[in-house]
Amino acid sequence: MYDVIILGTGPAGYTAALYTSRAFLKTLMFSGPELGGQLTTTTDVENYPGFEKGIQGPEMMEIFKGQVERFGTEIILETITRVDFNQQPFKVFTGDKEYQAKSVIIATGATAKYLGLPSEQKFMGKGVSACATCDGFFFKGKEVVVVGGGDTAMEEATFLTRFATKVTVIHRRNEFRASPIMYKRAKDNPKIEMLTNKVVEEVLGDTSVTGVRIKDIVSGQVEELPIKGFFVAIGHEPNTKFLNGQIDLDEKGYITVKNNPVLEAQTETSVPGIFAAGDCVDPRYRQAIVAAGQGCEAALDVQHYLDETS
Repeated sequence: MYDVIILGTGPAGYTAALYTSRAFLKTLMFSGPELGGQLTTTTDVENYPGFEKGIQGPEMMEIFKGQVERFGTEIILETITRVDFNQQPFKVFTGDKEYQAKSVIIATGATAKYLGLPSEQKFMGKGVSACATCDGFFFKGKEVVVVGGGDTAMEEATFLTRFATKVTVIHRRNEFRASPIMYKRAKDNPKIEMLTNKVVEEVLGDTSVTGVRIKDIVSGQVEELPIKGFFVAIGHEPNTKFLNGQIDLDEKGYITVKNNPVLEAQTETSVPGIFAAGDCVDPRYRQAIVAAGQGCEAALDVQHYLDETS
């Protein structure tokens, strides 16, 4: 029996574990499919406080891991396949193996949607990114591409004009799905060019991105654009499918949290004792520092919950 089980080992999960284990709560973490979460696919991290010269994403996550283990957090390198939150104690399962806890923090994050090109995966962190806020700075004075047609693509493209000399938005349809105001803001920016009815066939380069090959789906014409950055902005998918029917999710699958005035908790889900933090809750910011802050909140909410229910 654990005091708290934490699902996910990104910044939200690790920060939660740091607080719960330092509060002498018996803490168990499950890594999920990727120990360290999305930051393990990131190269330079320069926007997280405390790392003056920046740090590699995987190295940063190793530091987080060592810090929570120092205080006694137990980490299991497995993925939760199902849960039972219908009664206390709460149960989580890895296959046929069952684990029980008095409380649970869900910090399973979200996964960026990609086009599925082998070349796209090849250059991940070497010119290919799904986060302009995270990586835009590295493309100062360079030309980049943004793939997508919704508000996210417009926001990413507009943000990238702070650094890039030119941003080309590539969309497979003739019309954009973005809201009129977001579309107009991007369209009116002199640094942004819009290309419609185009699909990406391949990301080009040797050791890093040097270009992209695109095809016009109407004429069939193929052309290559010389670029240094390739940003995919076609959405994220929260890693919450295993939770269906157990707690409330919104229409996109993100976990809904509420403000519990009795506990003064802001990370509690629809089930008392189950809390959530990070990108599985937050479709807007998707930043490591925000996830870490929410992880801290969830841990403090757990402490208060256990004090009130013990």
